[in-house]
Amino acid sequence: MTSQVHPNSFLSNKVKLGSNVRIGPFSNLYGNIEIDDNTELKSHISISGNTKIGKNNIFYPFSHIGCDTQDLKFKGEDSDLIIGDSNIFRENVTISKGTLDGGMLTQIGNNNLLMTGVHVAHDCKIGNKNILVNQVTLGGHVNIMNSVVIGGLSAIIQFVTIGSHTMIGGMSGIDKNVLPFSLVIGNRAKLRGLNLVGIRRDNFSKGEIERIKELHQCISSNNFEFDQNIKIDQFFIEYKSLINEKLGHIQE
Repeated sequence: MTSQVHPNSFLSNKVKLGSNVRIGPFSNLYGNIEIDDNTELKSHISISGNTKIGKNNIFYPFSHIGCDTQDLKFKGEDSDLIIGDSNIFRENVTISKGTLDGGMLTQIGNNNLLMTGVHVAHDCKIGNKNILVNQVTLGGHVNIMNSVVIGGLSAIIQFVTIGSHTMIGGMSGIDKNVLPFSLVIGNRAKLRGLNLVGIRRDNFSKGEIERIKELHQCISSNNFEFDQNIKIDQFFIEYKSLINEKLGHIQE
């Protein structure tokens, strides 16, 4: 199906559109931009830089995607932003492209919801099935793994990793890494226990939940060893690799 571009929008000659892309009025797309099938830009969307967007995404008004970073070290390097499939970006979302210090890439996976006013800074990596509630701010080089919920008005400091299946309470300030399956809240945030509601919603078994509890207790006492053959352990192993083998994390 042919893509639909409103006559009051501007697309540079380097923009490539897939099938059935819908671009509403007063949008500005300027740069090496690729947008795959069935993605919709409601209206007043700005997309710039080297930005690649997958299928079935929805962008709501006044979002700026692929913008120059606010990092003062940024010197206009020709960096990238890659967005996967089936994400929702609500009003006033801003996403910066990468920088030389961060591998030249900001990346967002699939099936994420970024609510109103979310800011994703340079060189962030966001996995799949995450929810960032209104006005969440990610500093540069932040890693959000999978199935994470971050409450509204929370701020994540630079270089922090948030493990999978974690819940961050609203208005939290996160200045350390967060273990998978955690529940944290506060300014500065502290570990409040396991994210049992989220874990159960994601259909983890009773035995798996017991293993999660065991690993949390072992890590807190610095006496732990991961088993490569256990599914739950893989979440922690992946988390550990993202923070370069260090396990500094938020504690109670």
